[in-house]
Amino acid sequence: MKGIILAGGTGSRLYPLTKVTNKHMLPVGRYPMIYWPLNNLLQCGIRDIMIVSGTEHLGSIVQTLGSGRDFGAEFTYRVQDEAGGIAQALGLCRHFAHGETMMVMLGDNVFFGDLSDYIKDFKSGGRVLLSESRHPEGYGVAQLDEKGQVERIVESPVDPPSNLVVTGCYLYDSRVFEIIEGLTPSERDELEITDVNNTYIGRGEMDFRRIPFEWTDAGTFATLREANRLAEGRELSVYQISNQRGKNP
Repeated sequence: MKGIILAGGTGSRLYPLTKVTNKHMLPVGRYPMIYWPLNNLLQCGIRDIMIVSGTEHLGSIVQTLGSGRDFGAEFTYRVQDEAGGIAQALGLCRHFAHGETMMVMLGDNVFFGDLSDYIKDFKSGGRVLLSESRHPEGYGVAQLDEKGQVERIVESPVDPPSNLVVTGCYLYDSRVFEIIEGLTPSERDELEITDVNNTYIGRGEMDFRRIPFEWTDAGTFATLREANRLAEGRELSVYQISNQRGKNP
């Protein structure tokens, strides 16, 4: 399985902090934000990782993470020339994935638990991880049928059909790139990851797992504060791995 971290976007909701640096370099606890999804991938035993970011601050990410050697991994970098949506950024990873399954992490999502058990049996189709949220209207929200099964993902609904939201961890097989090629840009002129997920749902090839531990995105001032509150005092194994190899992150 390949690992992908999507760390693009303009970071406009965190301006003017993002005038200085890529939002994924902002601190969450003791670490740059991007360390958290990287830690998740390494915990799952994934060592071949592509990182996608924009042109403006990619250099700071490369300077921070390097080749991956200090983490016992191998990093590949790809530039997203313009903010065209999560699905558009994922589409840049086609040759890197090379037909394998992939674990895709959003660079501004912070999971306070080990994701290993939620990916180990994945073989084909798609899988998303769900979490209960007090404010589901800001996310992709799971719409459930009479049997409690997810029948659709609704993006940023005014009247959310449930409190179950889609987190920023996605598992896909290589057919995801064919789906992305067939997408139509949304009203925001972006290729939406929700449309990818709904395509898999429509085919009957998407499954869902609920995570029992805390999670948040960190893409706004409010959620960045929450992420830092939850991260207080927590240590990451990625930090220990890097230190053992002689580099203090």
